[in-house]
Formats: sequence, structure tokens, C-alpha cells
Amino acid sequence: MKIAFTTKTGAAIDMHFGQADSFHVWEVTPDEAHYLETITVAEHGPDEEDRIAARAGLLADCAIVYTMQIGGPAAAKLIARRIHPMKTNVEVGLKESIEKIQEVLRGNPPPWLRKAMNKAEAGSFLDED
Repeated sequence: MKIAFTTKTGAAIDMHFGQADSFHVWEVTPDEAHYLETITVAEHGPDEEDRIAARAGLLADCAIVYTMQIGGPAAAKLIARRIHPMKTNVEVGLKESIEKIQEVLRGNPPPWLRKAMNKAEAGSFLDED
């Protein structure tokens, strides 16, 4: 499944969702993980609502977004697109986060993670708005 991370350097989850100017996207399975791409965020209007919607749109193929912080409206926009926001609250190593997810994937994932895995297996969903 595709997972996006808010990171300045690619080494740690160290950015707020709304302040990140790019997202590092990884493909993560129970046994493998590899970097796919960096998605750069452009300006999408002066309105915060527009900026949040644009970020959510850019991440539409991702099942999970790991971020240090995220506001309620942004989290709601991600959830509406079937993207699960994961807030770390503190700076966390990106590779150790991937290893933890893989460990959970190899065991008995919680329902929200099984849904995220199903999204990845089915391909991206179309917006139902």
C-alpha cells in the first residue's frame, strides 16, 4: 500500500500536514518497503480550505498519511477520501515507522488498517462526492 510521510529530509516525520511543501511516498507491504516518489505541493489559492483539498487530492492514491501534526478539517478531508491520517505528535524516524507498520501488517492488523490494505489492493477509489 502507498503511504505518504511529511518530512523535510526523508529521514524523519517532522512536518505539520498543512505546512509540508512535499510528501515522500513509499510502497509498503508486510515484507518490503521502497521509496516511490516525492509529491511537491504547489500553491492552490489563498483559502485554507482550497489548500487542504489540494493536498488531499495529491495524496488520493495513498492509504495512509503519517504526519507530525494535522488539524481536524484536514484530517476530515483525508478520511473523506479514504486516506487514514496518522499523527505522531513528535518527530519520529521514517524507517522505524515503516518497520512498525510492517510488523503490524504481518500480525493481525486493526480494522482501519485492513481497510487501508483493501484500498491498496482494489486500486484507488473514485471520489463519490
